[in-house]
Amino acid sequence: MPLRLMARRTKSWCMVVTAIVMAVPQFALRDTDGTVHRQDDWSKATAIVIFFTTTDCPLSNGYVPEMNRVRKDYSGRGVAFYAVQTDTTIAEAEVRRHAREFGFSFPVLLDPQQFLVRLAGATATPEVAVLSRSGKVLYLGRIDNRVEDFDKRRSVVTESDLRDALDAVLAGKSVLQATTPVVGCGINFVTQEKKR
Repeated sequence: MPLRLMARRTKSWCMVVTAIVMAVPQFALRDTDGTVHRQDDWSKATAIVIFFTTTDCPLSNGYVPEMNRVRKDYSGRGVAFYAVQTDTTIAEAEVRRHAREFGFSFPVLLDPQQFLVRLAGATATPEVAVLSRSGKVLYLGRIDNRVEDFDKRRSVVTESDLRDALDAVLAGKSVLQATTPVVGCGINFVTQEKKR
């Protein structure tokens, strides 16, 4: 568990050191292959990328090839990749079929309580978050600017927001644009009543 120390001077000029424990969020989520992923997995990564997806969003489905390309380009640099199925009403068998059919090259997590959705603050699919190993959101937004609106797409991407964010994080710099607008399908949030 990461530990940060803060020091301050008191009136008697002696140093008082306070430890602030920065806890990694605790979770255990199964993927479509049955493997359980935990927050401890993040301790080995230089950054964590979470793609928020759902089976029935055409915009999200259209981005799977780019998601796989980004994973291919950055996983060798210590970046961990996951997709999260955001719609909790879709049957697990359907999510498994969808993950195979669309060829995700990284784990697709089942998140029935939408823990990672809430942690990142995601509101749409396809939205992507880049997190530190302690779970701090470093970037949240679109993958790139290919989609301008639901019925309008660019023929050539001119802004690669996710790649820019990853390049900054891997270089030890702050992400210049930590949030970007997303065009996509809204996430239906689980309410307390639905959880029961």
